[in-house]
Amino acid sequence: MVKAQTKKRIWLRVLCIVLAAIVLIAAALGITVCCIWGNEISTVASFTHLRGRNDENEEGSVYRMDVKGGFYFDDYLASGGASGDSELISFITDHITRGLIDMTIKETDIGCSAFIAKTPSGDVLFGRNYDFDKTNVCLTLCNPGDGRHASFSTVDLNYVGMDINKDVEGLMNKITCLAAPYAPLDGINDAGVSCGIFMSYQGNETVATNQQDAEKDNITSTTMLRMILDYADDVDEAVELVRNYNLHDSANTSFHYMIADASGRSAILEWVPASGVTDTTDNDGTARTLNVIYNDDPIYDEVRAQSAFKYQAITNFIITPGYYEDAEAEGPGYDRYTYINSELAKVDGVVADEEAAMDILQAVGRRTWNGGGGVTVHSAVYNLTQKTVYWVANENYGDSTATWHYSFGTGELTQG
Repeated sequence: MVKAQTKKRIWLRVLCIVLAAIVLIAAALGITVCCIWGNEISTVASFTHLRGRNDENEEGSVYRMDVKGGFYFDDYLASGGASGDSELISFITDHITRGLIDMTIKETDIGCSAFIAKTPSGDVLFGRNYDFDKTNVCLTLCNPGDGRHASFSTVDLNYVGMDINKDVEGLMNKITCLAAPYAPLDGINDAGVSCGIFMSYQGNETVATNQQDAEKDNITSTTMLRMILDYADDVDEAVELVRNYNLHDSANTSFHYMIADASGRSAILEWVPASGVTDTTDNDGTARTLNVIYNDDPIYDEVRAQSAFKYQAITNFIITPGYYEDAEAEGPGYDRYTYINSELAKVDGVVADEEAAMDILQAVGRRTWNGGGGVTVHSAVYNLTQKTVYWVANENYGDSTATWHYSFGTGELTQG
C-alpha cells in the first residue's frame, strides 16, 4: 500500500513537471509570437467595420485600421525600394508575415478630382474625390514615430487583394490587409501635408512610367505617396524626396500627383518625356522625367485673377503645357477640371468652409456628373491648417451615418 502511494506521488510529480513544462513552452511561444508579431497582432485586432455595404448603390463597406509600429517602411526605403509590384509584394510578404502568408497588390483603375482652396479665415483646404467602382475601403491611421509623421489615409482594399463584392471577413483576409499602409490613395499627415494620386492615361495606349536612372533608388506609385505622408514637412520637402527616386507606376498604368501644405503652397507632379513628344507618341515610359507645376506657376496667370488665392486643381489629364496636340480635347477628366476651376474662379479660390469645398466635390461626383455612369468611392476635405479630415463615403453627402471626422489634435475619429 505504501509502495503504491509512493508510486502514485511520483507519477503525480512527473505529471506536474510535464504540465509545467508544457505551460512554460506555451508561454515562451506566446512571448516569442508577441515579440515577433506584436505590432501586427495589435493592428489586426484594430480592424473595425464602420459601415456596411449597399450593393444596389454600388457601395462597398468602410473599415478602420490603426497601424501599430513602423510596418518596416524604413527598411523598405533602405533596401532600395521596389521597381514594380512583384518586388513590393515580396518585401511585404517577407517582412510583415515573415514569408508565412502571401500578400498581394492588385491592379486598380483610379479616376478622381482634387483641388486646393482656402476659407475666409485663412484655413487651407485640400479636397479630393476617389472615383473607381464599388469597393471596400479602409481609413488607415498610422503613427510610426521615430521621426516619421502620423497620418490619416484612405486605402482601396481591392488594391491589396480584397474582393470588391464581399465584406472583409476571416483572420486571413484581415492579415492580408496589413499591406494597407503601402497602398494609400490620398491622405494628410500631422504637419498639414496632403497628397493624392490620380491616373493620367499617358501614351497612345496607356503606358506606365518606368524610370531607369541607375543612380537612384526605385519606388512604386502608392509607396511614393506613403513616403510623402511619413517624411515630408511641406511641399518643397515632398518634391525633394520624390526627386531622389525612379518612379515605377503600379498596375500597368500611369499616374500623376498633387501635394499641398498648410502654407497654401501646392504642386502637381508629372512624369513626361522630352519636349516635342506628345501624348500620341509618348510610348516609352523609361524616357520620362519629373516636371513640377507649382500653384504660382505662370501657366495659371491667364485663367486666375492675380488677386485670387493661388488655387490649383487636378483630374486625369496631364497639366504640362504642350503635351496634347489638341488643346481643346485634353484627355479624360478635362470637363471636371474646367468645372472645378470655374467654381473656384467665381470666389477667387476662397470657399466659405469645408462644407462648401465638399459641395464642389459633390458636383463632380461620378454617379451624377454628366448623367452618371460611375462611382465616387469617397470624398475628403483635408483642412491642412487645423489638421482635420471631413470624409464622406460613396456620395452620401449629408448622411451622418456615412460621414466621419478626424482630428490630429484629439486623435479621435467620429461619425456624423
